[in-house]
Amino acid sequence: MPGLVLVTGPNGVGKTNLLEAVHVGVQGFSPRTRSDRQLVRFGEEAARVSLSGVRRALPVTTTVTIRPGEPKTVNLNGAPVANAEDLRHELAALAFTPDRLAVVKGGPIVRRTYLDRLLGRLAPALAELPSEYARALGQRNAGLRRARAGLSSRDALAPWTAQLARLGSELDAARAAAVAQLAPGFAVHGETLGLPSPALRYDERGLAPEELEARLERDLERGTTGAGPHLRDVDVLAGPRDLRAFGSQGEQRAAVLALVLAEAELLGTRRGEPPLLLLDDVLSELDRARRTALLAALPARGQTVVTSTSADALPPSAPAPALVVVVSPGEVRTA
Repeated sequence: MPGLVLVTGPNGVGKTNLLEAVHVGVQGFSPRTRSDRQLVRFGEEAARVSLSGVRRALPVTTTVTIRPGEPKTVNLNGAPVANAEDLRHELAALAFTPDRLAVVKGGPIVRRTYLDRLLGRLAPALAELPSEYARALGQRNAGLRRARAGLSSRDALAPWTAQLARLGSELDAARAAAVAQLAPGFAVHGETLGLPSPALRYDERGLAPEELEARLERDLERGTTGAGPHLRDVDVLAGPRDLRAFGSQGEQRAAVLALVLAEAELLGTRRGEPPLLLLDDVLSELDRARRTALLAALPARGQTVVTSTSADALPPSAPAPALVVVVSPGEVRTA
């Protein structure tokens, strides 16, 4: 069902759990945690999410079964798929939860992780590049520690240095290209949501073997590689201000929502259809103008699920939702 689905109910009745279950069913993982054990109800041995819907006028069904300590079982239209990554290649969904504010207010590692996941969604052929770089980095760091302890020669580092430089330059360029694609939409949606001169900045520097060789003594002393894209950051800006350090809670929230909307546009263009949007508690801390702007920016052809404690959170000027779902303890029903 295209359009807005509004999920309402008091705090603590399971609205976020409902969105989380939908995300698991579409993407194979939770937007809240990477620990599958946390998705299984206390006292139970397994969890299962089954979804049915329509995609491109054709019915689609998914089933994801989770048993802690075992690989997930994923089925799409009744047929098993190898892993959750294959499910994500078929179906697209983006989620906003309050935890996602960490993309702006958290440390650089959070933004690098977000950017690398974005890279995999925009260019599936590059999805493994961050992992390949991380493995090469781990091997070089292990070699540094062995050489420092006298268990290996410096010459043994050369192959890992060359591989790390190659993969690091590829990853740096891919990240820069992804930011360049995301930045225009972020600027438009960020401004619509009240951010002054919003912008994204990622400085591509590559990683040359000569740079690694020049700092070899320092790397040996520390036992870690001190240059490369594993140390880079993405600046999320409002004019000259870095919103991580100098943004209000409202501005940080607006920035994350602008990222979600910009990414939804990119994925919609790439795939020919907008992704499913799951927006948890986005309206409570936005003023009326920003709530109106957010709802107006939602993909017209897609489906968006928004949770709120009350239907009154929708501005009076907003179109009526296509469906209202009321959640109460132990019950989910349509209004």
